[in-house]
Amino acid sequence: MYQYDSVAHALEELRKKGYTEDFNLQENCIICNTRKFSAEDFEIKEVIRFEGNSDPGDEAIVYGIESKTGLKGVLVNGYGYSSESIGEEIAKKLSIHANN
Repeated sequence: MYQYDSVAHALEELRKKGYTEDFNLQENCIICNTRKFSAEDFEIKEVIRFEGNSDPGDEAIVYGIESKTGLKGVLVNGYGYSSESIGEEIAKKLSIHANN
């Protein structure tokens, strides 16, 4: 697996692959612009992990996401998101892919 040297580089490469939208986490879904997607409405196609050498604040996961409607984009998430801040189904889907 290719190792990207920065989150910015990973995002640039994913954009070249057509992941042009930005997704954000909400409590029970991910959103892009005003569209909401539940855990059943999208697939995680790419996962890129970054581990900080000394600062846990440098740790992040970049997800390449494709919705069932064909919308492709990225979600950048720090490690250790609070399970209280997002719903169980979204947390489960992200965790499964982050740990594989």
